[in-house]
Formats: sequence, structure tokens, C-alpha cells
Amino acid sequence: MMNPTVVVSSLAVTLIAGLSTGIGGLISMFQKRSSSRFLAVSLGFSAGVMVYLSFMEILPEGLHYLSKSFSTSTASIINLLSFFFGILIIALIDRFVPSADNPHEIPDVKNMLENCSDKHTERCLMRTGVLTAVAIAVHNIPEGLATFTSFMADTRLGISIAIAIAIHNIPEGIAVAVPIYFATGNRRRALLISLLSGLSEMIGALLGLALISIFHTDTMLGMVMASTAGIMIYISFDELLPTAEKYGEHHLAIYGVLGGMAVMAVSLHLLG
Repeated sequence: MMNPTVVVSSLAVTLIAGLSTGIGGLISMFQKRSSSRFLAVSLGFSAGVMVYLSFMEILPEGLHYLSKSFSTSTASIINLLSFFFGILIIALIDRFVPSADNPHEIPDVKNMLENCSDKHTERCLMRTGVLTAVAIAVHNIPEGLATFTSFMADTRLGISIAIAIAIHNIPEGIAVAVPIYFATGNRRRALLISLLSGLSEMIGALLGLALISIFHTDTMLGMVMASTAGIMIYISFDELLPTAEKYGEHHLAIYGVLGGMAVMAVSLHLLG
């Protein structure tokens, strides 16, 4: 039987992580290109948190639950298969619902304006923002699943993942809001659409709730945890790290990664 308080808390944490795209929407109203170095370190930090948690906490947690129902060798195989299944799911989403540009990059408005003809500039920018929002919304569903299920299994783990997801959602909000703001001049509309793109993480949370409610077994929870680790590893290596390195010097991205790992190691030890 699931604890209603834990379920509500898990949904609330997922919602907060998703709505951090709104922070990006606010930043976009005052964005400066000089913030790129900070963005590089932040994205590297987020990747470091995700990679550390995936290999040091989430995969072992998945194996722990699976070991309750299977032998050690069988549990290990299922754990690994679930891990790569998570990677496959997010890779397929990335393949069939691609973004026109990397959603973690701060949009270059000058280039946007050059790519849109003078006659249809506003329509072109609006279309860019909306399509980016839709793509991000779909990509955010597995992230919502990851945040929710992790919190359900381990509160401290769920909070750590939510923080990492929130950090990496901020530039996504910027990517949505900038073209819409320049197309309409309406700050409120740009902020609203950036918020809605992050709200889709609740779909992932509700999916996780349904899976755990219908198949409330240690096996299901272990498989979902391992898949969550796969999702986070893919996001880190396919999205966060390439963008972090692009926006700053190579060492800035690495410092961010190492910082994220160190902070997680220390905080989990202190909370342990």
C-alpha cells in the first residue's frame, strides 16, 4: 500500500522541477550572452549530479528491489536490461521528436532574425518557439517519470534528482520564451508557454504512479529505477555535456561535472 503523503510529495516535487522552465522564461526577458560561462558550469553540474546518482545510487537501488524477487545473477541481468531499455526509450523520443535546435542552448536572436524572412519574421519566430515547446514537452515526460519514481523509492534521492532536472530545465525555458517574446512582445505569453512546456513532466509522474499502483511489486519498482538511471545517463551525455562544453571552455564543463558529483557524494553521505 502506497503512502498518500509520499505520493503527494512526489507529485509536488516533480511539478516544481518541471515548472523551473518558468525560471528560464523569466531569465529570457533579461538574458545576456555573457552568462554563457555560468550556463556551462551549471549544465556540467547537473550532468555530474545525474551521472553520479545513476551509477552510485539508482542502479544499486534498482538491483536491491529486484534481488527481493530473483537470484543475484537474474536480478543483475534484469537491472542491466532495464537500464538500457531506459536509454532506448529516451533515444527513440529524441529520434522521432527532435528539436530544431538544442533546447539547452541560449537562442541567438540575431541568427533567428536572419533565418526568418523580413515578411514573415514574427510568424517564423512564433513557430520556432511553439515547436521547441512541443518538443521539450515530449522530452520532459521521461524526466517526470524519473523524478517521481526516484522520490517514491528514496526521498533524498528524489530531491537530488529533482534539483538536477530543475537546473537543466532552465535553459529549456529560455529556448522556448526568447523566440515567442521577440515575436509577440508579450512577456506574459512567453512565460506561460515556457511554463506549460515543463508542466508535461507531470504526465511522466502520473505514468509512474499508474505503473506503481497497478504493478505494485518490488520487481516493477526495481525495473523502473534502473530505467530511470538509463534515461538520466542519456540526457547527461547527449544533451547536457555537449552543450556545457560548447558554451564554455572544456575545463569549465568538467569542473561543473566534478562539482556536481562531489556535492552529491557529500550530501548523500551526510544524509545517509
